[in-house]
Amino acid sequence: MEKELIISKQEDGVQIALTEDKRLVELHKEQPGGQYAVGDIYFGKVRKIMQGLNAAFIDVGGDKEGFMHYLDLGPDYNSVDKYLRLAMNGDKGAATLANFKIEPTLEKVGNFGSVLKVGQPILVQVTKEPISTKGPKVTGDISIAGHYLVLTPFSNKISISQKIKGSEERNRLRRLMQSIRPQNFGVIVRTVAEGRSVAELDTDLRQLMDSWKQMTEKMKRVSAPCKVHAELDTTTALLRDVLTDDFNNIYVDDAALCEEVRNAVKLMSPGKEDIVKHYKLETPIFEQFGVQRDIRRMFGRIVTIRSGVYLYIEHTEAMHVIDVNSGNHIKAGSGQEDTALQVNIESGLEIARQLRLRDMGGIVIVDFIDMDKAENRKKLFDVMTEAMKADKARHTILPLSKFGLMQITRQRVRPAMEVDVQEKCPMCDGTGTIKQSLVVVDEMEANIKHLVTAQREKRLVLITHPYINAYLTRGGLRSLKWRWMRKYHVRLSLKQSEKYGLLEFRFFHANGDEIQM
Repeated sequence: MEKELIISKQEDGVQIALTEDKRLVELHKEQPGGQYAVGDIYFGKVRKIMQGLNAAFIDVGGDKEGFMHYLDLGPDYNSVDKYLRLAMNGDKGAATLANFKIEPTLEKVGNFGSVLKVGQPILVQVTKEPISTKGPKVTGDISIAGHYLVLTPFSNKISISQKIKGSEERNRLRRLMQSIRPQNFGVIVRTVAEGRSVAELDTDLRQLMDSWKQMTEKMKRVSAPCKVHAELDTTTALLRDVLTDDFNNIYVDDAALCEEVRNAVKLMSPGKEDIVKHYKLETPIFEQFGVQRDIRRMFGRIVTIRSGVYLYIEHTEAMHVIDVNSGNHIKAGSGQEDTALQVNIESGLEIARQLRLRDMGGIVIVDFIDMDKAENRKKLFDVMTEAMKADKARHTILPLSKFGLMQITRQRVRPAMEVDVQEKCPMCDGTGTIKQSLVVVDEMEANIKHLVTAQREKRLVLITHPYINAYLTRGGLRSLKWRWMRKYHVRLSLKQSEKYGLLEFRFFHANGDEIQM
């Protein structure tokens, strides 16, 4: 599979497109000055405790307060709270957790009010960005992500990604991490660490420890609420999460940004920085690689598949609904059941792509075309399960119900990607209404009368849209054109242009100079 990243520097931020075999599968937008990002760590304060919900609102210094349930405090909350007090007091051992005694884990069943009080400082991390009117969701379970590893303080546990299947490799990574990890710091080994050397993993671990020490140092100089650790920008974070050995190219249309990306790739995967290339052609980068075409086709409410099948995608506050329509997909000689299966499979593959592309989260309901045979319904479920394996977001797929509905839940950490693919109507200017045709014709006649009587014009050229031209010349000698010529004693020539809007018209002198009205 050919995988490429297309990065475009724009006035309102950076847009990043991930393509697989020249097809757009993910689109990300980095907006400068974004207030919250998943992974940001805040030194906050408890603002309000909701006893009925067993939750609290945390002041993190932004426009919206963070929401935290009791279960989001995390099992290591007691240790985090102890560390926070040490860091605030400038304890030198807080940065390395030297001689730090890990506290007992927090009880799974408990009351928020018995653990925290209003105004109490707390260290939290953003797990979900603000969506609609809701503020960010935060947790007390702190971690810092790197390219190969995720650092989990207050734990001595080593976890290996389940996608690393070989037992020999898993044991190698476990022994390696056991030998280099600091005391009281656990690690999660990510999938991309498979086959990596001890030097590469050690470098990544040192960078994570440096971030932890910088955060600790910052906490003794600031007061709550304050951000103490910022997640990487969208471009670098995406590189960290998706960059693998099978990447072919990364194209960037800005020289400074290209150098930043090259340095990031060099740091994450030494030797692969040559895949980063500066795009210098005049054609916009998204146009050159077909990304803009895919955006126009894929982000509307109706998504058409090449065979004629189309999807109708509707977003609501509570869920996303996708309706599958066969359109003109009819294969000669195939029965209704076979046609339904073909349409559903083709739609299922596109739906898996759409979920990634639009980053749709929460509940997704898909209304497939009804199929009578149980084996066909099972086949469709297997296709969807396989197609969704490429999706890094946590998700669950349920088999088709007896009504032909498939329920999908997908991790929701940020608002769904929305791109406005509609253009402003040149005739109504986006108002949804246009002038009455009679009014336009009256305006033309009034202008002719003014030009003849006030400016003494003897010859006029009127250019209109072909549709209007046909209306003005209909009837030969009885047409509006001839009636105006006889009425105002003027030689009137009519010309047409498809470039004109439907109700657009302009007057010209016989020599071609436009007459400004």
